[in-house]
Formats: sequence, structure tokens, C-alpha cells
Amino acid sequence: MSNPADLPSSAQPRFMNAPSSKFTFWVVLCAMVLLATNMRSPIVALGSIAPVVQEALNISETQVGWLGAVPMLGFALGALISPAIGKRFGLENTLIAMIALLTIGMIIRSVVPTWIGFLSGTLLLTLAIGFANTLAAPVIKQRTPNHIPLITGLFSLTMTVTAGVVAGVVLPLSEYVGWQWALGGWSILGLFTLIIWIVLRLRLGSSNHQPVVPMASGSSEISMWRNAFAWQIAIFMGLQSLLFYTVASFLPSIWVSNGLSAVKAGQMNAVFQFMAPVAILSLTWLVNRGRPIQALAVSAAVLNVIGIFGVSYLSADLAWLWSAFMGMGCSAIFTLSMMLFSMRTYTPNQSSEISGMAQAVGYLIAFFGPLGTGWLHEATDSWDLPLLIMLVLMIANVIFAWMVSRPVMVDGRPA
Repeated sequence: MSNPADLPSSAQPRFMNAPSSKFTFWVVLCAMVLLATNMRSPIVALGSIAPVVQEALNISETQVGWLGAVPMLGFALGALISPAIGKRFGLENTLIAMIALLTIGMIIRSVVPTWIGFLSGTLLLTLAIGFANTLAAPVIKQRTPNHIPLITGLFSLTMTVTAGVVAGVVLPLSEYVGWQWALGGWSILGLFTLIIWIVLRLRLGSSNHQPVVPMASGSSEISMWRNAFAWQIAIFMGLQSLLFYTVASFLPSIWVSNGLSAVKAGQMNAVFQFMAPVAILSLTWLVNRGRPIQALAVSAAVLNVIGIFGVSYLSADLAWLWSAFMGMGCSAIFTLSMMLFSMRTYTPNQSSEISGMAQAVGYLIAFFGPLGTGWLHEATDSWDLPLLIMLVLMIANVIFAWMVSRPVMVDGRPA
């Protein structure tokens, strides 16, 4: 029998030149962690430095409000169109282009210090993030199918921790280097991310050249826009995002109206944000330990119900507890949704399509949270009605949590 090493290179088995599974795991993990560093930090950085930018650009409160609303529209548009583009050109190729676009967007809004320049840069980077939000799950599913909870959890954790660090340092940093460097300097993370994704692409190839993973016997192609599970997870994720962005915008103001000082109210917002790592690490550990996903999903949704109920009707002396519950609930639901995009589909293409559909619908739902809450507060001069509506929606989301976390695949077959 011939030794494969003695055969011409064209006749050797193709697996001989394929990267080892250990190499694939580590390069995908590094690529995902670096990608995550760019996913939220450009958005929260603006929130932390908004008054400085407003004064520097001489723009109105309405224009600042649009800068806060544009990201959700960019996320939704990116999620809507990314599955088809990712399928056509390959997941890795598309993500490389989007990482470059994201980096360019960060640079533009720093080097073109005008309202149009800042808005254009924000539109570019949020559209790119919308693509990355959607295509991360199918890359994880295709490249590391045996490590979906672990890599998804680390991806979500890195996104949250990086955003928290950037939010905390960008304002003091601007006092030393100016707001343009304080915002634009983070584009260095985009450059490092671009390099690792190019390495991944060169070593692992493109997803549209990989073998197609067969679906279960008897399964057929599924239109996510006509699929009940896809709509359930879209609403589940959307209601969570609505609560998250509304609380992130108004929680300090609500606590001030409930009798807390401005300093303590601001601390409650920090509690809300910094519960995310606790929730993500706990969820990832529990899923890897084989704990029932349905119990975890319902528990996360119930935490949001308790948190918003506490904010609305219970003692402000426990403000830290109600804020912590909402922070944990929101982060756990987001991470679990990302896991389900991969765990409840048969192929990376299905994962991409359900991720795109759910996030497009979800971010459109979230878009109306801060806007509607602000409008109702102005109309009624009270937080009572907005909080009541939010409580009703979070109770409804407990039902959606139970539905999306049942042990079934996207076509209804047992998982």
C-alpha cells in the first residue's frame, strides 16, 4: 500500500492540509473575542461623551437623540440584509468587509468633526455591527459546533465587559487627548480584529466552499419569515432589547423621581450594566453543565418581571436589587438567544437566516422603547404608565421564554 506522503500533492487526501480541530477552536475563539470588542464599545462610548460631542459640533438635543436612535436602525437593517450577502460571498469574507467598514466608520466620525460626518460614521459602523450581530452565530455553528455555548458565552461576555470599560474611561480620556482621539482611538481594535479574521479566512477557507451539512431526514428548506419559532424568538429577543435600551436611557431619571439622589441613581445604572458578566458567566456554565435551557430562559424572563415590578411599586431602598435583576435578565436573554440561533437550527445557513430575521424584528421593536417611553413620560408627566406597559410586556415575555426554549428544532422536531 502506498504511503500518502509519497503521493503527488494533487493526489493526497485533502484532510492532510486541513488545520487541526484544536487550531480551529483557538483561531475562532480569538476571532470572536476580538470581534466582540468592537460590537458595543463604539455605541456606549458616544453615550458617555455625548455632552462633549454636542458642544464641539454645536448640535441640538434632537440631533443627539438621532445619534442615539440610529444604532438600532442600523442593527435592524444589517440583520435584514446580511444573511443573503453572507450566503452569496461567504460568512468570513462578508465579516472581513464589515470589520473594515466598522473601523472606517469609527475613523470618519473622529476626523470629520461635523454633524454630517459624525452621523455618516455612526451609520456605517452600526450597519457593520448589524451584519456582525447576525453572522457571528452561523460562524460559531459551522466552525466549532461542539463548543457553541462556550464561544457564544465568551463572545457575549467580551462584548459587555469591553463596552463597560470603554464607557468608564472615554470621558476622562477625552480630557487628556481630546474627544476625537478618545472616540477614534478605539479603531485600533478594529485593525487587530481585521488581521485575525484575515488569518482565519486564509487558514480555514470560506464558508461558502465548505460541505453542506445535511438536514434531518424529511426536513425541507424553511422560510424564517413564515416560521412560528423564528417569530417567537424574534419577539423574545425584541422585548428584552426594548427593556434594555429603555432602562439604559431612563433608569437614573426614574430613580431620581422615586427619591434617590442623582449620584445614587447613577450608581443604579452602573449596577444594571455590571450585572451582565455575572449573568453571562452563570448562564454559560449552567448550559455547559447540561442544565435545562427552558428553566434558564424562564428564570431570566422572571428576573426582568421582578426587576421592573420593584422599580415601579416596591421600596427604593432596594434599588440596587431591582436594577441588578434587570441587568441579569437582559444579559442572560441576549446570550441565550444567540445560543439558540445555533442550537435550534440544522445548518449554518439556517442559523444565519433566523439570526437575521430575529434581530431585524427585535431591534425594530427595541427602537420604539426609548422613544415611546420618553413620549409617554412627557405626555403624562409621570413614569407610572410607561413602567406599567413595560411590566405587562415583561410578563408576556415569560411566555415567549417558555416557548422558544422548548427542546425542539426550528422545524418542530425534537432537539
